[in-house]
Amino acid sequence: MRLARLFMVLLLAVCSGVAFGQISSNETTPEQDPAKSVHIFPYPAAEYVSIRMTNMPVAKMKLTVLNILGSQVPTETEVVDEHELRIRVKELPAGYYFLALKDEETQYRGTFKFLKR
Repeated sequence: MRLARLFMVLLLAVCSGVAFGQISSNETTPEQDPAKSVHIFPYPAAEYVSIRMTNMPVAKMKLTVLNILGSQVPTETEVVDEHELRIRVKELPAGYYFLALKDEETQYRGTFKFLKR
């Protein structure tokens, strides 16, 4: 019975192309997928959280910080350069927060999690 289950799992994995490190030809690269070009640091954050977006300018990016319950948290945001934002989180209580990014021009939307200690 165990052997039959193992065989079925392996068969499904091979048929779906997931097993053995296969990559489909329609997988996006960081140049194509804006979400893969977003870097949030430091982790965990103490005073500031920096958001670096290598493939998109941040000037028109709308940014929202939410607590773990989903309530919006007011924060100060500073544009460091064309591809980097910095958010002041020093006054926030310790815990996990969500960072929602939205760009109307490119139709990009992304949500990321960060830890404030």
